[in-house]
This record gives sequence, C-alpha cells and structure tokens, in this order.
Amino acid sequence: MAERKKQPVVSSGIAGLDEILRGGLPASNFYIVQGDPGAGKTTAALQFLRAGVAAGERCIYVSLSQTASELQAIASSHGWTLEGIRVEELSASDTLSGAADQSIFQTSDLRLDETRKAIERAIDEHKPHRLVYDSLLEIRLITGDTPRFRRELIGFKAFLARRGIVAVLLDTQTSGGDHNGEEIEGIAHGVIRLDKSLEDYGAIRRRIEVSKMRGVPFADGYHDMAIREGEGIVVFPRIVPGSPTEVAKPQLIKSGVEALDEMFGGGQESGTITLVIGQSGTGKSTMSSLYATAALQRGESVALFLFEERLETFFRRSEGLGMDLRQFYKDGQLIIYDFSPNEISPGEFGQIVQQVVSRNNTRVVVIDSFTGYLNSLPHREKAVLDIQSLLKHLARADVLTMLIVAQHGLLGQNVGIDVDVSFLGDTVLLLRMAEHEGKLRRNITVVKKRHGPHDLDVRELFIASSGVSVVAYNPLPET
Repeated sequence: MAERKKQPVVSSGIAGLDEILRGGLPASNFYIVQGDPGAGKTTAALQFLRAGVAAGERCIYVSLSQTASELQAIASSHGWTLEGIRVEELSASDTLSGAADQSIFQTSDLRLDETRKAIERAIDEHKPHRLVYDSLLEIRLITGDTPRFRRELIGFKAFLARRGIVAVLLDTQTSGGDHNGEEIEGIAHGVIRLDKSLEDYGAIRRRIEVSKMRGVPFADGYHDMAIREGEGIVVFPRIVPGSPTEVAKPQLIKSGVEALDEMFGGGQESGTITLVIGQSGTGKSTMSSLYATAALQRGESVALFLFEERLETFFRRSEGLGMDLRQFYKDGQLIIYDFSPNEISPGEFGQIVQQVVSRNNTRVVVIDSFTGYLNSLPHREKAVLDIQSLLKHLARADVLTMLIVAQHGLLGQNVGIDVDVSFLGDTVLLLRMAEHEGKLRRNITVVKKRHGPHDLDVRELFIASSGVSVVAYNPLPET
C-alpha cells in the first residue's frame, strides 16, 4: 500500500493552534476566522502575517474596516511592527473614482464592483503569498442579499486559488449559526472560531475552536486561550493522553517517615494519584511538604502548585517542622508556582504542569489545594474532566501526583467542593481530628490504595518542630 503523502502546511503564527492542527494550516487555501468584536481576530491575523514575513514570504493586509494607524496601534501594543506587511487600506466609498461624481448615492453593484477591482489590483501588484481580508462584514453590507454575498465569496476564493495564496478572512460572527442562513463555512477550506465570555466574577474567559479543517485530523472542541501583551494570542491545547509506549515498573516513593511508609505497604508508587483529604489543621499540606523534602533529598525534582497558601507561608511552615526547602527552590530543583484565584484557565494550568514535568524530569507533583483550584474556576464540573486528562498524562509519565482536598467544618463531614473527585485518586489518605481529655488528636488512615497492600489501621499523627511521626493509635479508655 502506497504511503499517504503529507499535505504541505504553513504556520498560523500561533504555536498552540499549529499543535491543534497537527502542524499548521494546509497551504494555498482559504480560511475564515470568526468571533465577536474584541475576540482577537485582528491579533490572530497579524500573527499569521508575521509568521509569513519570518518565512521570507510577501504578505498583504487588505483592510476595509480598520485604518493603517489602528493596525499599527494593535501591533505596537505587543511590541511588534508592521515591517514586511503591506497594508492596503480601502473603503467601499473611496474606491469609487470617476463614477463618484455622477451620483451622491451609488448603487450596491457599482460599490461592490469597484471594491472588488481595487482588491484584485492590490493583489496582482504585490503578488502576496499570504493575505488577510478584513472584513467580510463590509462586503456583506454592500451585497445586501445572501445569494450575491455567496457568489462574491466563491469568486474571490477562485481568484486566490489561481494565484496560490493562503488567505485568512475575518468575520464578525459568533458560533451558533450563519448570518441569515448564508452557510459560508461550506465555502472555506477551514473555519476557526474565537470565543470570549464574561463570567459572573473575574477575567474574561477566552477559547478557540477549529470547527472545520478539510483533510486534517485536528483536535476538535474548545481549547483555552489568552491574549498576552508581547505575545498576542496564546493557545493552550487540551491534553489528550497518548498510549504509553511501554509499561514502566512502578517505583516506591518514600516519605522519610518509616511508620508512614509502612501504612502504604512500603511506600507510595510512582505513576499514581494520591488524594490527601482532611479538615483544616489535620496536616494535609505537611504531608505534601514531607514527600517533597524526601524526594528533593534523593536528588529528584519536585513541582508544587499553590492555590491558597502564599510562598513565604509555605517556606515558614516547612521550616517550623525542620524542613528547609528554600535552597532547593533557589537551585531550581524545587519548582513552585503561586497562583491567585481566578488567574488561570484549566487549559493553561495543564500546559504549565506538562511543561514543568517534561523539562525538569519531575518525579513528584503537588497541587495544594485542589479544592482552591476548583473553587477558583467558574465551571468546576468541566474542570474536573480537564484535570482528569492531566492526571492521566502525569501517571503515564511515571509521576507521583498528590492532590490536597479540604473538608468542611471541624469534623470534616463533607468535602469542600460540590463535585465528586474521589474517582481521581488511586490512593486516598484520610486525616481527621479527634478530641480526648480536652485535647485534639490527629488521626491518619489509608482508606484506599488500588495497587498493592496497605494498612487499614487508624494511627496517630504528630506534627512538631522536631518533625513528623506516626504511631499506633491508643483508643480512648472505656468508662
């Protein structure tokens, strides 16, 4: 059987979008980028053309809706220039040359013909490899009816195809249907939608969707994105865990406290996820510091993602227990991210974790707390599905992942989030408080471990300046 020839592609100028498209946009084709005003269409178009300039291609930006100075302002806001990009600033009224003197009000046919000729002259003069057409809204207004608009678009597509131009047409249109049944998506080789939504609290959430791309096995569905100063549009492709190439033999990861390791049958296993559950003050974060310190002392890399505790608070708490982690942090062996609530989307968080693990050969990942992470997101149920893919990716990378999960109230009867996360854990470590003779006692139990034997006994946890210890639990005396 003959090997299928790979279709040549060009970069969209957005690395994450190229990843979604399995390499880039198929060359010499016609694409539509849709979205609300402010969704990022113009920024995406400039990135597309800048990628062409970087590849030594001739590029042209045909604008019927924005002036050259407005485009320059957008570029300057990111520290870019328009060098190498030819800007053709046209207007449906300005294109009427001598005919403009004949009548104050010109017919739509005359305006459409003159606009088309002006655009075609600019293309034939500059012979671009890449073109951006901004925007279809103006042509839609000139044509006035759907059949004429479709014919105009089909004719323009044929004109570009004969010249081998890769074109991106901007269209102010949201997902959810065409304008008055135009069905223009059927004309284009590909359609990319930029979506933005304002939540009840916090920043705008931005997403991108490739709704159509002929001949490309692209990653469909929504992917998180952001618009960053100096970077433009940044796309965070959803994590799709691949099949493991080989099954690695799990390694036992120890805490440095022998009695605790015995509860796990000798230690926790690499490539698994551990939920550390308990109410406030039971020692959940201390458990994560314990495993982090032991891994660092073995020479392994550790990544810690904080969503509630400040970085300085983390260091001081660890130092109060005899675990000095500052130097590991300064040396880069301990990687710590301190996030503010509502600061990050699930897609961006997943990409950061993925990159940290791959670049630093990280062996232990801690999310403290998972409750704080989920509570900072507007759609927690969907976030759980996103993080499930991330956790599967980390498991296949042979990483031990620890998720700190808080419980409500002093007795901790309910998990502090309104979605079920218990299915995420291969191992569940439960920390609780018990009162005895006017004092609180910390209890620790391994209630679940999918792989291998574990201790079901309830033991007592002691946290002191000298360190952490686990001892057999002495029950309350009978009365």
